[in-house]
Amino acid sequence: MRMTNKIMQNNSLYNINNNKILRDKLSTMMSTQKKITRPSDDPIIAIRALRLRSSVSELTQYYEKNAKNADSWLDVTGKALDTATQVLTDISRRANDAANKDRKCEDLKILLDQIKSLKNEFYSTGNVDYAGRYVFTGFRTDTTMSFTEQVERDQKRTNGGYPNYTIHEQNTIADFDTVNYTDVGDLDGLNINNFTDPNYANIAEQDIKNGDIHRLRVSYDDLDPAGPTGGVKVEMIDPATGNPGTTFTATNASVGDDPDPYQQMLTANENNQDLILFVPETGEILFSDTAYSKVENATKAPGAGGTSAEIRVTYDKNTWADGDIRPEHYFACEGTTLDESGNVLMDDSVNPPVPVKVNYNKEYLTTAGGKKQAIEYDVGYNQKVQVNTTADEVFSHDLDRDVEDLENAIERLSAIDKTFTDMEKKFKTMEESDPNYALVKKQYEAAEKAYSHERENVHNMFGRMIAKAQEYLDDTNVAVTDNGTRSQRLDLISNRLMDQRTTFKTLQSENEDVDIAEVVIQLSSTELTYNAALMATGKIMQTSLMNYI
Repeated sequence: MRMTNKIMQNNSLYNINNNKILRDKLSTMMSTQKKITRPSDDPIIAIRALRLRSSVSELTQYYEKNAKNADSWLDVTGKALDTATQVLTDISRRANDAANKDRKCEDLKILLDQIKSLKNEFYSTGNVDYAGRYVFTGFRTDTTMSFTEQVERDQKRTNGGYPNYTIHEQNTIADFDTVNYTDVGDLDGLNINNFTDPNYANIAEQDIKNGDIHRLRVSYDDLDPAGPTGGVKVEMIDPATGNPGTTFTATNASVGDDPDPYQQMLTANENNQDLILFVPETGEILFSDTAYSKVENATKAPGAGGTSAEIRVTYDKNTWADGDIRPEHYFACEGTTLDESGNVLMDDSVNPPVPVKVNYNKEYLTTAGGKKQAIEYDVGYNQKVQVNTTADEVFSHDLDRDVEDLENAIERLSAIDKTFTDMEKKFKTMEESDPNYALVKKQYEAAEKAYSHERENVHNMFGRMIAKAQEYLDDTNVAVTDNGTRSQRLDLISNRLMDQRTTFKTLQSENEDVDIAEVVIQLSSTELTYNAALMATGKIMQTSLMNYI
């Protein structure tokens, strides 16, 4: 092959250009500190880089955002549960102090006021939020656990109050309890100034009656006695079909009746009468001994389900107070919807129009126990952590209702205590020869008997409050433990995520990043080669055919 000067010149220029391309590549690698700038530079490195970057991005999302948000949620919940634990412990201490029989009525009122304040703080804790999301309300994170003054302002209708609710409570025979009641007869209103009034002339010790009454206490008081349910429905649910079976008819009664519902129950027990009374003011369904036996036997009937048989109670409530727990967090219920003006929204598509209602937890009536509204955070590959504790795990309605029972019992005790104190003073200042001695003695003995029953009842109620406070505390401790376990698991997952992210970042760096020292050496070598090639090519360019002529 004949090698001409032109061929030599072209080859030199081609090699110089390749050297410049290599020099540019090394210079780019030096400035970007990456092995490639486009996929075509090295497809294998590019494919591996995409995979590693995707993994690092996911791990960063899990570690820096999801896991930290979940940890913050768990931390807020944990602190709220700690507060609830402290409050319940204080309630137990106050109840233990009040259970001392030496405590006077005034002392009991003070201790009860303290318990009520602690109870309010307990339920207020349920409204704690994390970044505007309420942590104890399941999926309804935009809704407070209990009604508040702000909610009242937002939802108040033109005629006042909150929306109506029709509530379905699912109970069993185990939810029945007994309430002790003392019928003081004509002692009510008796004092040292009116003991000679003819209305109190027939008072006798044997007229003071005391007894236990079976009751099913629902979760709320101040119920609507004339709502859509017509008062209250008590139904046995067929476990095979889930449909209502035996229905128990309750008669509406009022605390202001004469005789009052509890007196009627004592009389019904004496006469073996089958009687069920619904007291909307107190939210109690009272059963005579005969009526309770029928309910108990119904649960034992073949196929009824035994002691776990569902006894469904349906009632209406349309008046709410600040601090009342919202029923949609606990029960299957229907609530009215309000328009922008605060009026009940009506469905005009039917004639006559009917209120638009929202069904809450409808599945509770068909699924045993309902569905737990667990909020889970995705914190790893196929790894989720539940971050929320639902209200029903900690904030039972029973504490509020127990305090109400105590308040009513102490009111009755306070009333009879005044009568007993007056008549005791009067009786101790009289002689047998006094004309009213026999009358005052009968009144005093009757008052003493009534006071003794009421005082014993209050003492027993505070004793039960101690046990119940411990039950509430046990439930809260279980929630604290569950929350702590989730937090510990999240810590382990976070540590693993941190290690995985570090590993993948190292792999990513090894795949993409250049060795600076090696690139510097190659670039220096390339520059030296480039300069030498320029010198050689310059000499070649100077030689031509004319040099040989």
